[in-house]
Amino acid sequence: MDLTRRHVLTGAAGLAATPLLPAISADAAAPMADKQAPSFYRYKVGDAQVTVISDGVNTFPLGDSFVLNAKKDDVAAALEKAYMPKDKVSIQFGPLVVNSGGKLVVIDTGNGPGAFASSKGNVGQFATNLAAAGIDAKSVDLVVISHFHGDHINGLLTADNVLAFPNAEVLVPSVEWKYFMDDGEMGKQTSERMKGVFANARRVFDAGLKKKVTPYEWGKDVAPGILAVETAGHTPGHTSYVISSGSGKVFVQSDVTNIPYLFAANPGWHAFFDQDPAMAEAARRKTYDMLVADKLMVQGFHYPFPGLGNVEKDGSGYRVIPAPWNPVI
Repeated sequence: MDLTRRHVLTGAAGLAATPLLPAISADAAAPMADKQAPSFYRYKVGDAQVTVISDGVNTFPLGDSFVLNAKKDDVAAALEKAYMPKDKVSIQFGPLVVNSGGKLVVIDTGNGPGAFASSKGNVGQFATNLAAAGIDAKSVDLVVISHFHGDHINGLLTADNVLAFPNAEVLVPSVEWKYFMDDGEMGKQTSERMKGVFANARRVFDAGLKKKVTPYEWGKDVAPGILAVETAGHTPGHTSYVISSGSGKVFVQSDVTNIPYLFAANPGWHAFFDQDPAMAEAARRKTYDMLVADKLMVQGFHYPFPGLGNVEKDGSGYRVIPAPWNPVI
């Protein structure tokens, strides 16, 4: 069929000239749904199985300081270019569960039940969606943490402030642990945001978790087929991972970028939550150059769900092409 603009316009004109049809009852055959389906997605990396579990989406007004070194109008234009509202920012959260080498491994844990309550269910969905995916929190062997921001560690605890993964060992970056558990470093903080990050990390890990915590080093496997990679800058101990099995490989970039259509497209932009913006930018450029050169698939914690894609160079920045949905595992 040759569908042209002329056909569309003449069709619309014809509809406008048609006499009004008799009123049709608006009663639906069934009541409208009031809940989204549970959000999880599975794929294979070699013999390993990865399950992306959505923790939800946080939406807030675009402020003047969301990007420290770019004009608000430029950020709004980038949002609009990505077909997003130009006056709002929506950040998604995607922890992982990796079933590999006889171990069930969680990578990061989302915003936690407190955020679920305060956001009226928009975030903090990890525990609910984990159960919907058929995964029992008691069966998790290891929880691997990339860094100590609340959207990655708060899900370590339940609403009752007890361990969400009672039988799991908790692995944390040694650099991150040393920094955030140092009273001297905590005392140096002047911004309310960083004081809050320190206080929250202490709150989470003081709730019976310290005896379960094992610090890990960069450049070594933290679990079967999961290599820890240094990508510091977002925080002092920020860590990414390479999941490998057979010929399969995926780079789990944690928070190397936040929203890809902002910070992958504009790698020089500095987000307000990057603790060392210049170092974070260097890590971002190094990581994304590697992803392009090696044609390595990437999993993004803050990518649009389910967050798996490929990266290509696009002018002075990068473009993330989402991997197609696969209806089978």
